[in-house]
Amino acid sequence: MMLHGTDALKQAAATGHALPGFVAYNLETVQGITAAAEAVGRPVLIQAGAGPFRHAGREALMRLALDAAEDSPTARLGVHLDHSRDLDEITVCLEAGYTSVMVDGSHLPFAENIALTKEAVRRARHHGAWVEAELGALPGDEDISTDAVATDTAMTDPAQAAEFAAATGVDALAVAVGNVHGFTKHPVRLDLDRLAAIHEAVPVPLVLHGASGLPVEELHGALARGVAKVNVNAELRRAYLDAVRASLPSALPGSDVVSVWAAGRDAVRDAALEVIGRLSPTPTDPH
Repeated sequence: MMLHGTDALKQAAATGHALPGFVAYNLETVQGITAAAEAVGRPVLIQAGAGPFRHAGREALMRLALDAAEDSPTARLGVHLDHSRDLDEITVCLEAGYTSVMVDGSHLPFAENIALTKEAVRRARHHGAWVEAELGALPGDEDISTDAVATDTAMTDPAQAAEFAAATGVDALAVAVGNVHGFTKHPVRLDLDRLAAIHEAVPVPLVLHGASGLPVEELHGALARGVAKVNVNAELRRAYLDAVRASLPSALPGSDVVSVWAAGRDAVRDAALEVIGRLSPTPTDPH
């Protein structure tokens, strides 16, 4: 069933949990994410966004994600447009039925980011969807792990964050506090003092991108400081690829592609379950 409105996001913020946003690239990743949501009965976002569109095609991937959310008898699933810089793309997704969108103006000067985000919020309100924006620059690539390193100069400024949230009317704000996209060689350490200051200054739930591989104590520190949505991509990608690689020796002699796809799908489900188990103040057994 579709997860409309901001209730799940606000409830996560009020209870110190986080709403997981899992990036989907194809049928098997959509199926794996859906299966995880069905298994635990907690709200989940399928993030079918700008990067994956380049692989799967926008219309095809939109339909896969929306059909999964609409057709599941038990899962509470939202469909989220991740990292879009294109208002026309945002409009297409909103018209298709996306429940939320992320407008990414983090590459723009502050005033231009505000203007872009305000327009995205205006369009989303017309369709009953909520909007996430980003302030600060997150190192790394959303689709490929590059061993990125965060720098102080790119991090979110609390005072600017307060001004940004007030000027745009955004529903959630993605911040840069030492987090990076993708896996890294060394454990990521968040600037939790900065995050606490942002949380105190900003009246909307915060979003943490680049949570794959983040030490659990850092993750729980973020949950205690206003983070109510967490994006995970690289963990699911790695689980998918590891499962495909392991299944190939037995699948190749008979050209058994179905077993390979099934192994990837099930690995995505299991990885998503592990992440969901960590997105609570006290870790729970996801199984």
